[in-house]
Amino acid sequence: MAYESLADVYDAFNEDANYEALYEKIQSVLHRAGISKGIIADLGCGTGDMTLMLAQSGYDMIGIDASEEMLCILREKAAELEVEGLLLLQQDLRQLDLYGTIHAAISTFDTFNHIGPYEEFEKALVRSALFIEPGGIFLFDLNTPYKQEHILANHTYEMEAQDVLCLWKNRYDEKTRATHISVEIQDKETGERETDAFVEYAYDLPQVRRACEEAGLNILEICDGETFGELTPTSQRYCITAVKRSDKNCNAIYQSKENEAWED
Repeated sequence: MAYESLADVYDAFNEDANYEALYEKIQSVLHRAGISKGIIADLGCGTGDMTLMLAQSGYDMIGIDASEEMLCILREKAAELEVEGLLLLQQDLRQLDLYGTIHAAISTFDTFNHIGPYEEFEKALVRSALFIEPGGIFLFDLNTPYKQEHILANHTYEMEAQDVLCLWKNRYDEKTRATHISVEIQDKETGERETDAFVEYAYDLPQVRRACEEAGLNILEICDGETFGELTPTSQRYCITAVKRSDKNCNAIYQSKENEAWED
């Protein structure tokens, strides 16, 4: 995944994202698991709005992203907000290497769709779960196959934000279930153009469950990643909540009423 050219305008083009609802979902999951403090890794943190929101809530945050440009913007935001103590790492999630264990991990806005094909996706999931303590939580989302096939598909989108224009072109490969994306950013004043290209892979729920099993994760809940209600055939995003297994039954950390709540 590139995103070097997109880093400076990422927030402007992502301004419609409902960070507050996502933050509330993450907080609800963490509190239900008894994680009100501790170390949380934000995998594919981007420019770090969620990283900063959780840091301001008292968590010790690690932000990991493959793009140094994204991390630079996150550093600037942290300085402006006077948020201290962040550990920011430029790493590929398939080779993730932390300095110790963490209490939870999150990965939002389809980070794991950028990792593929499936064997690489599984490798990244296994590597990410490796550092989560037994009983710890991993909450991540994925664009659904429906979105890849019908919304992104072979469509081209034109977007405008700040002083730039963005031309976003998708090319969906049915055989590999991969969406090849090219992005052209143009400065409206100078006419200067920059381009990025990356790929998003579609993963269905059986694949997700198989990868989680391989990673030592028990799935607690899969819901719609935009409404946080029940999945529908046209849901565009999965939100997956999983717990790291231990020698004991990891679900024992939740009382029976709590287990029922995951199904609500």
